[in-house]
Amino acid sequence: MSEERLVFSSDRPDGRFLDIEGFMHQYLKDLKPVLEFDPKMNPEHFAGWQMLVAEKLRELLQFPESVPEQPPPQMLWAEPRDGYELQKWEAYPEPLKVVTFLVLVPDGIAADSPGAAVMCFPGSTTTKELLAGEPEIVPWAVENKHPIRNQMARHCAEAGLVAVAVDHPDIGERSCNCFGNSRYEWGVHAIWTGRNFEGTSVFEKFCILDWLRQQDYVDRSRIAVSGHSLGALPALHMGVLDPSLAAVVWNDFVSNWRRREVFTTKLRCHLGHYIPGMQQWFDYVDLMASLAPRSFLVTEGGRTPDLEKIAKAWDITGQPQHYSVFYYPKYATPDKRPHDHDDLFEGITDDEYYEYANVDVPAHCFKENIAVPWLSKVLGIPEETNS
Repeated sequence: MSEERLVFSSDRPDGRFLDIEGFMHQYLKDLKPVLEFDPKMNPEHFAGWQMLVAEKLRELLQFPESVPEQPPPQMLWAEPRDGYELQKWEAYPEPLKVVTFLVLVPDGIAADSPGAAVMCFPGSTTTKELLAGEPEIVPWAVENKHPIRNQMARHCAEAGLVAVAVDHPDIGERSCNCFGNSRYEWGVHAIWTGRNFEGTSVFEKFCILDWLRQQDYVDRSRIAVSGHSLGALPALHMGVLDPSLAAVVWNDFVSNWRRREVFTTKLRCHLGHYIPGMQQWFDYVDLMASLAPRSFLVTEGGRTPDLEKIAKAWDITGQPQHYSVFYYPKYATPDKRPHDHDDLFEGITDDEYYEYANVDVPAHCFKENIAVPWLSKVLGIPEETNS
């Protein structure tokens, strides 16, 4: 039996809704974000639009204000691994808080031979330990469907990149596992206090990025950010806010989030995906466009019209070669994507939406075969190092 479609409509002559659900659906449908990317934008206006997007995003992320000076990060231990050194550090982004992170420094990287670096952010339930290919350290770590491929930091380190693996605010040793769903519990309390999950995540990662830039074995002009699934969001936000970052990897599929919620009317995601007020101003698609002309990689395709719209930003800035898109193998070529330019319809189910967005759900994982060679090329890692 097929899932019943949920479609909102008003039977009133004035088009109003008595039910609040119908009102919000139509409100989202009619919403025109103030800073939405215009593919026909005059190239002379792009830099100004880009600046406005970054300023508004910083405001919406609600970083803590007036943080007093905190102690510098401290190394907890360092151990040799095959081809690199594994270090564990802890940082202190704001009062009362400790954030631990792992650093993988390839052999041969030193102050007299600084290397390129990549900050690595995991999927929604993945720990920094898994990113580094290390044993889990908490009993509540979730079993991973792709435990080898998702070792993003280890793959990068083995390719000669300094890799920094950072947990989400509620994952691994950063959670006491007291509530069973700490992301929701933490998220709703954060919103009450004027904070939000994504802003907190990004703020913490920026503090670690500041530390990374100060390391004499890192070439600060060759630092990238790479995120898988939920981790793709802070990578994107950091890229938008910090134009000195050399490259951004979005290891997920791409689609306009507002339109997805309008058409997939039963879609409800966890609080880690929501930034209060964001949809008034822009969508993730618009944030991606604002990265142009820097190097940007999408590893799992998505809705082709959205990907084509984003590409226009690199056309406008005259650097189309810096925008790279790979689809899932299942949808790799146009003949395998029958819904590329089909219109979405309201009430579409999650499974149907994935077909229209070219998403192979079981194959969702870090694409090390795509992202690592791409990062190596963009960041200038010699082929012999990456062999």
